[in-house]
Amino acid sequence: MKILLTAFDAFGGESINPALKAVSLVKAPEGVELSKLEVPTVFGKSVDVVAAAMEREQPDAVICIGQAGGRKAVTPERVAINLMDAGIADNEGFIPVDLPIVPGGENALFSTLPIKAMVFAIQAAGVPAQLSNSAGTFVCNQLLYGVLNLCKEKFPNTIAGFIHVPFLPEQTVSRTEMPSLSLASMVTALEAALACIAETISH
Repeated sequence: MKILLTAFDAFGGESINPALKAVSLVKAPEGVELSKLEVPTVFGKSVDVVAAAMEREQPDAVICIGQAGGRKAVTPERVAINLMDAGIADNEGFIPVDLPIVPGGENALFSTLPIKAMVFAIQAAGVPAQLSNSAGTFVCNQLLYGVLNLCKEKFPNTIAGFIHVPFLPEQTVSRTEMPSLSLASMVTALEAALACIAETISH
């Protein structure tokens, strides 16, 4: 069984991305061949990088991880919408406004991961988790939509989805009103989610 785990580089003026730091430390569940991929926080390019990895690896599942500053819990995403509408620039300076990700594509695509089971598994591992019904309209949502669209068109046997993680404590030193989560807790959460996904695939 092969799983591709992706995470974005730092963006929006941050020097780190907790998603990338956590993914670097995640260990594969037993019986899983885990590939890790750093993805640029750039509209369009992010999907291209993951698409190339999917062609190369032919994974059974793709799980994309991103930062959602301000959230209090690890949040598997239910849905991606066909919209790019950014309040900040991506890492190449692009700020799309009300643009489709795939012109003429479906308005929304739903995660094919066992998202509710993942939430329960993360909570059982002792980490706050909840289901999210909005991946936003920045590059995270664009990547989720793009990967789900790829699965629909080219990789019908691959399941895919997205998980957001909060800020790390070091990102909130001067923003004490912002919630954060320890790196160890993020790693625990992602490993619990991976084990849940692997169990789903094996059945």
